[in-house]
Parts: sequence; structure tokens; C-alpha cells
Amino acid sequence: MLQAGFGADNRFKKDMINMIYHAIAFLTGFILDLILGDPYIFPHPVRLIGRMISGLEITLYNEKKNNVFRGGILVVIVIILTMTVTAFILVAAYKIHVYAGMFAESVMTYQILAIKCLRVESMKVYYCLEKKDIEGAKEAVSMIVGRDTENLTEEEIVKAAVETVAENTSDGIIAPMIYAAAGGPVAAFIYKAVNTMDSMIGYKNERYLYFGRFAAKLDDVLNFIPARISAFLMIIASFIGGSSYSGKRAYRIYKRDNRKHASPNSAQTESVCAGALGIRLAGNASYFGKIVEKEWIGDSVKKVEYVDIKRTIILMYITAFLCEILSLLSMCTIYKYLV
Repeated sequence: MLQAGFGADNRFKKDMINMIYHAIAFLTGFILDLILGDPYIFPHPVRLIGRMISGLEITLYNEKKNNVFRGGILVVIVIILTMTVTAFILVAAYKIHVYAGMFAESVMTYQILAIKCLRVESMKVYYCLEKKDIEGAKEAVSMIVGRDTENLTEEEIVKAAVETVAENTSDGIIAPMIYAAAGGPVAAFIYKAVNTMDSMIGYKNERYLYFGRFAAKLDDVLNFIPARISAFLMIIASFIGGSSYSGKRAYRIYKRDNRKHASPNSAQTESVCAGALGIRLAGNASYFGKIVEKEWIGDSVKKVEYVDIKRTIILMYITAFLCEILSLLSMCTIYKYLV
């Protein structure tokens, strides 16, 4: 009995130490992303996943055969390979030494976040508009949105940048953070792989309508809960962000407009952002030369201005910090009840 008690106590201490290791790695990864962002001189794992997807698409896509099934095969292969490689690196690092494992986990956590990268790329649009360089702004915004940008007005450029920051606050920051907190880098990279597949083959055009259907639907499923958590965190951020935002309006517009999108998730943070800023987002847009009809999100309480890009970035940062704090608290609480 006494030995059993000592054994349980030792397991508790070991589990608590492991929790501390994972929490430190999680926090370190977050800080690294804030400082470093995406250094383009180094090969990023998500870009490697993108190359894998492109190679598999070339192999599997066939206009004359069942592209729903073939697209499903692509999804399964990408997930299995991503999971296997990530788990192998992580386990191997921890086998070498606990500090090597923490380092690997920190770097992996950093690599699945996109806070600084999203700020840097969207601020390129802001700086062009600040200098009245409309053509430069079109080129800059084309790097972060999927729509056609050649004929966008200044207001439409701002709205495109605001929408992508708002949507990617969920897709590129909060969702991977939640998966990393819940299942470590392996779960986070599986999510990133699915999200990357959706961004590459999840379009509803002639080529990808069937081939990318499985990837698009799986992305909807994986983002369903994180998108709603992101929205509520952004509402809280709107209340504490200062006079540039309206938390009450953010919540009201969210309740009214969060389903005004073909995707069940995309309008979640967009509606909050539109309400917080008092502007109208979405509406019809051109993709691959075709006009896609979309409902309006938000109300035109004020005129759209290029400084709204910076305001959306600030909202993104507050939301990210809130999620980081809650994730760390959740990790500690879960470990406490599991041991």
C-alpha cells in the first residue's frame, strides 16, 4: 500500500513535470512566432506540405475518373505522411534529451502559427495605400487573398485585406493554437495540412469542385469549433481594444451575420470584425474571372479607410494573446485532472 502510494506520487510528479515541459514549449513557440515570423530563407514545413500536395495532385487528378475518390486518397496520404514525419521528429528529439524535445516542440509550435507573417503581409497593403500606390496595394493584397485583384478600388483593397486578416485570425492562429494545446504539434500539423489542402484544392471551380471536395469538407469540420472560439475571443478583444472598436456592435453583428457565407466558418470572425470596426465587408467578388455572389456582412456605420487594416491587426493580436493565455490555463487544468 505504501509503495503503491509512493508510485502514484512519483507518477504525479512526472506528469506535472511533463506538463511544464509542454507548456514551456507551447509558450516559447508563440513568442518565437511573434519575434521571427516566417523567415523566407528557410524551408517552411507548410511549404513542403504544399509541394507534396501539388505532386500528389499531378499524380492523382484525372478528368475522366472519379475525382472525389482520388481527392480523398490525396487527403489520406497527406495526413498520414504529415502525422508520421511530425511524430517521428518529436519522439526522436525527446529520446535524445528532454531539452532537445522541448526545442523541437517549440520550433514546431512556432511553425504552425502565422501572427507576424499575417501582420507583415497585410501591412504591405497598408503602406502602399498610405503612399497612394494603388497598383502596389493591388499586388500586395493579391499575395494574401484568393480573389482577383486587378480591378479592385481602394475601398475594396482595404476590405479584402481586413477580411483575410479576420478570417486567418481563426485559420492561421487560433485554430492551430487550439490543436497544439490539445494534441501537441502532431495534431497541429495535421490541422495545417488539411487547411493547406483546402487553400490549394478546395475551390468550387471546374477543376476542384470534386477533386477538392473531401479536403474542403474536412477543413470545415476541423475549423467548426475553433472558428466559433475565435469569434468569441475577438468579441472580448473588441471590448478591451479601445475606442476604435465597439464590443456591443461586434456581438450584435456576429449574432446577425455569422452564417452569411458559403462556408460555415468564414463569416464567424469576419462578422465580429465588421461589427467591431463599424464597416461592411464581403459582397460580390471575382474569382478566376467569375463573379461570386456573396451577402454583405456588417453595417456601413462609417467609411472604410486604410487604417482599418492596422485596426484589424491589433484586434488579431489581442485575440491571439487571449487564446494563448486560455490555452496555457486549459493545458494546466487538463493535466491536473488527468493525473
